[in-house]
Amino acid sequence: MRTNPKKWLLALIALALGTLFPGMALAAGPIPQETSYGLPRDVSADGHRIDWLIKVTLIFVTILFVIMVIWMLLAVFKHNHKHKAEYDHGDSRHAIMVGMILSAVIFFVVDGNLWVNATRDLSQAFWNFPKAEKHPEAVRIELNAHQWAWDARYAGPDLEFNTADDIVVLNDLVIPIDRPVIVQLVSTDVIHSFSLPNFRVKMDATPGMTNRFWFMASGKRAKPGDVVEIGCTQHCGTNHYKMRGTLKLLDWEAFQLWSKEASASSKATYDEKSPTRNWGWKWKRFPNEPDWYKQQVDAKKRSAALSSPTSGTTAVATTERESN
Repeated sequence: MRTNPKKWLLALIALALGTLFPGMALAAGPIPQETSYGLPRDVSADGHRIDWLIKVTLIFVTILFVIMVIWMLLAVFKHNHKHKAEYDHGDSRHAIMVGMILSAVIFFVVDGNLWVNATRDLSQAFWNFPKAEKHPEAVRIELNAHQWAWDARYAGPDLEFNTADDIVVLNDLVIPIDRPVIVQLVSTDVIHSFSLPNFRVKMDATPGMTNRFWFMASGKRAKPGDVVEIGCTQHCGTNHYKMRGTLKLLDWEAFQLWSKEASASSKATYDEKSPTRNWGWKWKRFPNEPDWYKQQVDAKKRSAALSSPTSGTTAVATTERESN
């Protein structure tokens, strides 16, 4: 039985089109609140950088795909069984030069674009920790991953971590809009992966290591009251599916009110012997970086001391003792 190469080629083209553009085959309607070829709705300040890279790369890959299909169609219809075969090892100078030029064009246009823009995005946004750390209203969260939940800790009014007034929550985080959120992430058992698809953020939690990342909700893309999902993108055991959480977005005033109430509730139920409450650590300073957090804590404590009603009395008493 003779195989018809044209039928095989048409089947491969149909399969490739169905893979590249699944919406052509699954036209059941748009995904609610989803845009950009099925990507989750972006609510972050820098997620558009990731989306742009994905879209541009898709365009380049589609162009290359179309070129290759045209090339194969020419080979099938022009060089069919009526065409006399010409055998070539492909080691001629012409063939080598054509191959090198095509490879260079693909590498510099597609891969070069990815490398240049990804490096720029990392330095300007995703790895630009000084930008986040120096913000006076940055929110810091210690995140402890374990089978099978996310424990999160916010510093309380004393501005110190792992104390009685810390806010400790399980799976349900709260953050303000238009404020950087800095996370230090650890794991107590196996590798987990904290994922926020709506922020285009993902970071592995590795036992024995403290990893960090930061993100920020954009007031232009999100509104107070929005809730997005937290997922684990690393298979971490039998109940991996249970590692689902939520992240709620609030405006700054509502977040401060929530923080005050949550801290008071945590302090009222604090038990120094509870292992589920006392897993925190002192906020870690990374090598070759200033201790931004300590600087901000000291500045806030000085500001609070100066604004305290007793600060003037204390200063007068100190002056009198020194004069005596």
